[in-house]
Amino acid sequence: MDFSKSLTIAASGLKAQSGRMRIIAENIANADSSPQSATMEPYRRKIPTFTSHLDRDTGASLVETGRVRRDQSAFRSKYDPGNPAADEKGAVRMPNVNALIENMDMREAQRSYEANLNMVTATRRMISRTLEILK
Repeated sequence: MDFSKSLTIAASGLKAQSGRMRIIAENIANADSSPQSATMEPYRRKIPTFTSHLDRDTGASLVETGRVRRDQSAFRSKYDPGNPAADEKGAVRMPNVNALIENMDMREAQRSYEANLNMVTATRRMISRTLEILK
């Protein structure tokens, strides 16, 4: 087994999941934000994507955060006639972010991050044991 290859693969997974968590955190932070005026569009949920590419040095298939897409689903509406962004009926268009979905996505990203971190730990342990045997 090539230890450097497994470390490279796990590191790419860590970096990709870290980027995914950053985007999810941005969505959560903007979930309740409202636009400045009725003519402005509210925050639109961002969706991270992943791409895979072949690393020529190691021959490993690595993952990285790809293009960030915008969720085209409808905005939520909230009745708040005192808000400067309210329309003539008192409705304010709110971001299309569902906090429950974002929290579940965050949990999934954290678990994937932990799995990659466990791969790094296991590989380091194998390297250490190999060096002990060679002594």
